[in-house]
Amino acid sequence: MELLTIHIPENAKTDLVFYVNGKKVVESEPDPEWTLLWYLRKKLHLTGTKYGCGEGGCGACTVMVSQYLKLEDRVKHIAVNACLTPVCAMHGLAVTTVEGIGSTQDRLHPVQERLAKAHGSQCGFCTPGIVMSMYALLRSKEKICYSDIDTALQGNLCRCTGYRPIIEAFKTFGEAWEINYVNAKGSSSCAMGDNCCRNKKAEENNKNELFRKSSFVPYDATQEPIFPPELKLNNSYSESYLMFKGENVIWIRPQNLEDLIVLKNKYPNSKIVIGNTEIGVEMKFKKIKYPILLCPTMIPEMYICDATKEELTIGAAVSLNEVNSFLNRQLKLDTSRGQVFEAIINILHWFAGNQVRNVASLIGNIVTASPISDLNPILMACSAVLNIYSLDKGHRKVVIDSDFFVSYRKTLLRDNDIVVSIEIPFTNNQHFFKAYKQSRRRNDDISIVTAAFSVKFIDKVISEIKICYGGMGPTTICAVNSCNLIKGCCWNKNMLNKVMDSLTHELKLDISVPGGMAIYRKSLCLSLFYKFYLHVLSDLTSATGDNLINSQLYGINDLHICEPKSSQYFDLKNDAIEISDCVGKPVPHISAMKQATGEAMYCDDIPHIEGELFLTLVLSTESHARIKSIDASKALSISGVEQFLSAVDIDAEFNKVGPLIKDEQIFSSNIVSSRSCVIGAVVAKSEMIARKAKDLVTVTYDPIQPTIVTLEDAIVHRSFFSGSPVSLKKGDLIEVFSNSFHIIEGHVRSGAQEHFYLETMSAYAVRKEDELEIICSSQNPAEIAQIVSRVLRIPNHKVVCKVKRLGGAFGGKETRAMMLAVPVAIAAYKLNKPVRGVLDRDEDMQTTGYRHPFLIKYKVAFDDDGKIFGAAIDIYCNGGFSMDLSSALVSRSIAHIDNCYNIPNVEVNAYICKTNLPSNTAFRGFGAPQVMFAAENMIRDIAANLDKTYEEIAILNMYREGDLTHYNQSLKYCTLSRCWNECIENSAYWRRKVEVDEFNKMNRWKKKGIAIVPTKYGISFQSDVLMQAGALLLVYNDGSVLLSIGGVEMGQGLFTKMIQVASRALDLDISKIHISEMSTDKVPNSSPTAASISSDLYGMAVIDACTILKERLESYKIKNPNGKWEDWVMAAYLDRVNLSATGYYSAPKIEYNDKTNSGNIYEYFTYGAGCSEVIIDCLTGDHQVLRSDIVMDLGESINPAIDIGQIEGAFMQGYGFFTMEEMLFLPTGEILSKGPGTYKIPGFSDIPKEFNVSLLKGAPNPRAVYSSKAVGEPPLFLAASVFFAIKEAIKSARIDAGVKPDFVLHAPATCERIRMACEDEFTEKVKPTISKEGQQWNVVA
Repeated sequence: MELLTIHIPENAKTDLVFYVNGKKVVESEPDPEWTLLWYLRKKLHLTGTKYGCGEGGCGACTVMVSQYLKLEDRVKHIAVNACLTPVCAMHGLAVTTVEGIGSTQDRLHPVQERLAKAHGSQCGFCTPGIVMSMYALLRSKEKICYSDIDTALQGNLCRCTGYRPIIEAFKTFGEAWEINYVNAKGSSSCAMGDNCCRNKKAEENNKNELFRKSSFVPYDATQEPIFPPELKLNNSYSESYLMFKGENVIWIRPQNLEDLIVLKNKYPNSKIVIGNTEIGVEMKFKKIKYPILLCPTMIPEMYICDATKEELTIGAAVSLNEVNSFLNRQLKLDTSRGQVFEAIINILHWFAGNQVRNVASLIGNIVTASPISDLNPILMACSAVLNIYSLDKGHRKVVIDSDFFVSYRKTLLRDNDIVVSIEIPFTNNQHFFKAYKQSRRRNDDISIVTAAFSVKFIDKVISEIKICYGGMGPTTICAVNSCNLIKGCCWNKNMLNKVMDSLTHELKLDISVPGGMAIYRKSLCLSLFYKFYLHVLSDLTSATGDNLINSQLYGINDLHICEPKSSQYFDLKNDAIEISDCVGKPVPHISAMKQATGEAMYCDDIPHIEGELFLTLVLSTESHARIKSIDASKALSISGVEQFLSAVDIDAEFNKVGPLIKDEQIFSSNIVSSRSCVIGAVVAKSEMIARKAKDLVTVTYDPIQPTIVTLEDAIVHRSFFSGSPVSLKKGDLIEVFSNSFHIIEGHVRSGAQEHFYLETMSAYAVRKEDELEIICSSQNPAEIAQIVSRVLRIPNHKVVCKVKRLGGAFGGKETRAMMLAVPVAIAAYKLNKPVRGVLDRDEDMQTTGYRHPFLIKYKVAFDDDGKIFGAAIDIYCNGGFSMDLSSALVSRSIAHIDNCYNIPNVEVNAYICKTNLPSNTAFRGFGAPQVMFAAENMIRDIAANLDKTYEEIAILNMYREGDLTHYNQSLKYCTLSRCWNECIENSAYWRRKVEVDEFNKMNRWKKKGIAIVPTKYGISFQSDVLMQAGALLLVYNDGSVLLSIGGVEMGQGLFTKMIQVASRALDLDISKIHISEMSTDKVPNSSPTAASISSDLYGMAVIDACTILKERLESYKIKNPNGKWEDWVMAAYLDRVNLSATGYYSAPKIEYNDKTNSGNIYEYFTYGAGCSEVIIDCLTGDHQVLRSDIVMDLGESINPAIDIGQIEGAFMQGYGFFTMEEMLFLPTGEILSKGPGTYKIPGFSDIPKEFNVSLLKGAPNPRAVYSSKAVGEPPLFLAASVFFAIKEAIKSARIDAGVKPDFVLHAPATCERIRMACEDEFTEKVKPTISKEGQQWNVVA
């Protein structure tokens, strides 16, 4: 490395200079391994920019980077992922973070204000990134439309909101009043003229709406901060030779191409960095070292965009979005010769996220040589040409052809070659070109298969053809044999049959192929070529006047992108009551403004303290093994490593943990039962040191057989937790099955679902004398404090656990937070220093467990009408390696196996399977959605058996008021039929069902489906001890109120609702009431914030505390009836009256007796119904939700905005569960889905194109606070309406193909499962050709 300085000019700059939020930053010793995110958070303490995944897949870290383009005399603004962006790349640039555009102290930027007021922020962790993506769009484009917003947000994810309110907030920037604002400045009248909101009738302005656009401050681009003048005036920033040297990596920015060529020749293994979107991931997750990084961003030859008569030339450093803009400009000049350009533009829309496209380059995509590249098949099919330079060979041209990609991630390029530019050819009139991509999620997803097809004709005969695929082997391939076979053929059915047969034999995959899905991938190759065949045929026939069957034509195009619309219907019960009473009003989330400005603090945002240490976990690399030895000596030898903790540091008795039974260990001592088991923990002076050291801990194992991964494995090996099966019986099934006319059997499966909360597990602990304070991301801080006090053998009153807010949880942080929080607390106490720990996304997904996979087998008896007499049901759920909450979850599953249907005779046997996977845990719905899904399948099976409609069978068996459940609880205030009927009416269900049938008759390759499902969700912990809550109310003598409760705010709006409850109970405006955090030293012995019941429990406790306090003030109010709250409080204070009160509530005891199967399990039920319509592409398995209508009975809502947000968020989370979210495992138990790159949650473009939510009116709930109902979990199952609509669409396709319409479809209904269920001639050709040799690559848990 020392020799490198010989090639560096003496005047090379070694200081990194850039601007952040208008302030100059000079870093004298920048380390090339630092990311911009790390620098912002750790060096500049700007914690508004969040860490979500570390791989550019979630957008939580989005910031805006601005650059002055001297030749164009303009400033370019782009959104980037700070987690991938090297801070060294920021030299001479200006960075804007969420803190730099607005604050609650000064003023909010319109983007921040609108998102907050439109209820677009729940947990808030994703909010700063979403704000910055939208802000960058506003700064880069004067007039925006919905498609701009859709594109700008492609790289951002949100797990809470369901996206609708965010979209609604941002759409206002494209509305007429906003666009016309600039023209109206300086005028006293509104640009909207007569349509101004001031001119509308009062009742119009006061109609029920979740937010009022009239309250928004118009956006004025002239008020934005200016670009730093120094960066414009000082040319040295863009012209200087740069060298930044770190401990392991050197970063060089040469001034010209000659310097770059010399360096690359001298150091051929050096890496050229443009956007760092690939290298950054490799360095972080694959631990690949690149000692020398070369940044060519100032080399003009690599930034060209030029056009000749024959081709376009694009420089190697041009970003993908700049490529997109350049190609679009060319198409405007001449559309007739730009089919290749159109193909690239179309694929680029689905390529990664906008933040990645802003910095990644086309050439980077080529030289990375990914076998699933989106663009390489296009470049191969069009025979694009690379311009290459090297010191020894000078300039040469290389064609991207079938020989260019030589092996996995390898090309013909030599190590010292530099790609300077690429030439992409024009097409002509007799040339047809098209590209396709198939992925799990449409936006921002790696491809499963990509394809590009090019065909040229001479006199209607194929003169040249290229059929290129990605995802069909270790490299991008061209099907040369098939191409040669059909040269000279006419474009007709005979040619199609030839090429299909040829491709079937030329493309070879077996079941062990990496990536799995062998049959699907090969079927896609045929399906995509068939799409191209139709595309070309339609053009050829239109030119000749021939006719093509219309039912085939609709199969040509992909599913359309369209602007979503929505409606929300609710009652404003409280609109005419006291202004201080906010119950029933759509009050924005109390922290929304702080979340939108980045001021809201999460666990890892706590400022660093001098001497603070960082802890990282050492995880098992085996799924089932005996630990032979642990050697941490190499880790401990690294400077900065303080200690290695393991099982030897804890007494064996206190090393055991578990919420129900203590069958886990904090640190594994002898046997590891999954790859989530913690071997030990490294504690060091910094995160970088700790992570480096943990990789040096050596653990040796003796593998134990068998390794059990799947439910089927567990059943074969009888691997069940003790107590299995858990059973419930009602009635006499033997008699029922003996005397029934109809008996059918069925089964259905649902997979694991990752919580994917945006904030990964975090913990911070500090010892204070002999006390310990823990701040962590837990839904159950009281349990964390109890475990820590037990392990350290100190009293619970000396361990305080606090939670300010969580960046999402969904059940995943109820018990699993202890995996990190307890080791952090142990380290802090033992070392007497502050200790922090934060899991990387891949660590979080490897360790914290998922929604339980279920296999359910059922046998049901019914009569000729479809009336159910009885059902025998076996439930198998994958609990993972430890019990965790599985036994409690199974109890809820058993109670919800009926969903909404009266089954008079039932026998349920539930088995908790013990496997070598991470311990599965609570997840929104807690075992209910999986079994309700089985109930819906059962109802549909009955309908199919009797040749009746689902609706007939559902209505016949649906619960009614006073009915008894299978556990003999009487249903009171049952609004199920009302929800169902209102949903039918609101959705125009019967009319649309006819329209769907008509559509399907007219179309072969696109099919629609529509379905409706009801839901009934029981509200209770099902455990008396947890059905209690406490509150502490403190009134200060200025009249302000501080409220503390035992519940945790995690985006569900609990704190906001409790402030609203207190506002009514105290007759006080909400601005005077504050909740700071949950802390175990304020409210002890709290239950976990879970089961959707926190508002019910804590609401009653808050009312209790407020009532006590109000009674104390009553006499002062009587004495001074004209006084204000502050007057009464001060009078009481001067009179030495206690101005604090504790409130407490315990729910009525559960009356259920499991021995007699009688009594009430639940406080009440939340009911609802959902209807969804979808369209599927039978050739690819893609689908789109066209419309969803939801009706929910939430009693009298405390906050309609929060409740509707919960409904939409739950629905979208359920949509992910039922359609796209799929955890992949190797047969060895290794987890393959470890981040957003391999695990896909729904994105912005996945929401229903029409999304209508209605709260049932006139249905108060007498059993909860202010007649409200619980909302968090009940709506999730309504997303099953999408699943069953997909299934209906598939049925239509199967009928057209002459295949039996009845089939089993497991959840999730991924694109693979949809396509393979749409059996046709292509799938039938493929199936026999897939080799069964070897072990299947992946398994379903």
